[in-house]
Amino acid sequence: MSNSITQDIRSAVVNLSNRSKHLPHQLFETGYLRIPQKFGDLNADPPIPAMIPVGRSTWWAGVRSGRFPKPVKLGPRTTAWRVEDIRAWIEQTGQ
Repeated sequence: MSNSITQDIRSAVVNLSNRSKHLPHQLFETGYLRIPQKFGDLNADPPIPAMIPVGRSTWWAGVRSGRFPKPVKLGPRTTAWRVEDIRAWIEQTGQ
């Protein structure tokens, strides 16, 4: 991943972690997040705002490289990420 993309992600995560008073409304204490919850879905009713400012392909490339948290398979066609792993990644990246 290029340095500019890495810097953009780091900047956005810092902004997200600085808004920690709003995180409880965006992230539960425990549980799982699926793709639309992280990247948003403007076609949903009501629209879901993006929580992590990267595209799906960038996210999956980061998962493969170990840059982003590993997913958990909840079923044959269901993949999710533990909220605890996402919170830890936000805190780690925001430093």
